[in-house]
Amino acid sequence: MTIASTVVNPYLEGNFAPINTEISTDTLEVIGEIPLDLSGMFVRNGPNPQWSPIGQYHWFDGDGMLHGVQINDGKATYHNRYVRTRGWNIEHEAGKAVWSGLLEPPQMDNPHGPGKNTANTALVWHNQQLLALWEGGAPHHISTTDLATIGEHTYNDKLISAFTAHPKVDPVTGEMMFFGYGFRPPYLQYGVVSAQGELLRTVPIEIPTAVMMHDFAITENYTIFMDLPLTFSMERMMQGEPMLMFESDRPSRFGIMPRHGDNSNIRWFECPPCYVFHTLNAYEAGDEVILIACRMNSTSVLMAENPLEDTPFLHRWRFNLSTGAVTEEKLDDVPGEFPRVNENLLGRKTQYGYVGKMAHSQNPLFDGLIKYDFENGKSQTHEFGKNRYGGEAVFAPCPNATAEDQGWLVTFVYDENSQTSELVVINAQDITSAPIARVMIPQRVPYGFHGIWIS
Repeated sequence: MTIASTVVNPYLEGNFAPINTEISTDTLEVIGEIPLDLSGMFVRNGPNPQWSPIGQYHWFDGDGMLHGVQINDGKATYHNRYVRTRGWNIEHEAGKAVWSGLLEPPQMDNPHGPGKNTANTALVWHNQQLLALWEGGAPHHISTTDLATIGEHTYNDKLISAFTAHPKVDPVTGEMMFFGYGFRPPYLQYGVVSAQGELLRTVPIEIPTAVMMHDFAITENYTIFMDLPLTFSMERMMQGEPMLMFESDRPSRFGIMPRHGDNSNIRWFECPPCYVFHTLNAYEAGDEVILIACRMNSTSVLMAENPLEDTPFLHRWRFNLSTGAVTEEKLDDVPGEFPRVNENLLGRKTQYGYVGKMAHSQNPLFDGLIKYDFENGKSQTHEFGKNRYGGEAVFAPCPNATAEDQGWLVTFVYDENSQTSELVVINAQDITSAPIARVMIPQRVPYGFHGIWIS
């Protein structure tokens, strides 16, 4: 006799599971007190499949859903909305999933195209516009009033590449830098958008093969690309092997290029093989360009039996532009991801950085936040509490701040004990203390990806 076993996908159960309601709530319960200086909106993006998946489901596959908390005069309101992409609309009409995901072969015979832009990863605020992002396609313009989708944003049809989920906005010039990677040459393209929202130029950057390049970094004068050995290969896929694979015999390469340069003036630095999903910041010091990011020895992109094999730790690289020397240094033994800084200083040297502290779990759960003081080589930790897990903490600066860390860290936290979600507000200058405010959300907020604070 054989007993049928049902393997439950961990990303479709518990607080990874999607919710199917879109609500708006005007008066939220607040435990503690929201500072009157904290005025604006926290919005977080994440995967929330509209329908049961075709085949195997990967966490990166779900349709984008935005969860927004508007804060003003110590009070808070909440909205959540799907990003209504072309793919979402087609599947909504069909009443079922039309596309399979990352773990299934591309559907080359799908009449609607082999894949869909889920707009599920991150957000950027630029030129007074909120954009929902996914690295395989165009951004989607979102209304800040109610998180409704206005439509795809293609820069007057000047966008000729994919658009990273992690563009960088220079806080001084207002320019936005982005890149797009693809499966056919040019495997990498780089673009600059003016402060007024005009796509100025897109240039191809030569790299040897197609790689998954999730993030990059900027300094005041340079842009830093990461050509890491997580490669795409159609040939591999034809032979029944994974299309996306970490090749541990290939080195990692970091390319440093003047912001308005092109492939002719990029400099490549080789390092031992590694993977970086997210950079914290980069800056210049004399002849050196310094990069701080969360580094893993390898990655299975959450597909390993034990994702803890892909453990990220904060690292610092120093690239000497005059000697060509490069050094790599581990900054902590505590695993962490989702790094952020006070974005008013992006691309400049910061004293502080904030990283999600990873829990000892099979799944990517965060049980606290770490505040790093890079000048003094110290760190402090905020613990969410027993069976309470959060996500990426975004820094909301205090208006008229006189110190870099004068402001608040905001993130969603899910309490597995009470099965409730809340937005926590933590004083960034007193990170070890309890949150100064907990905004109770009237429905569960599933674990997700990246957020933004719009003051």
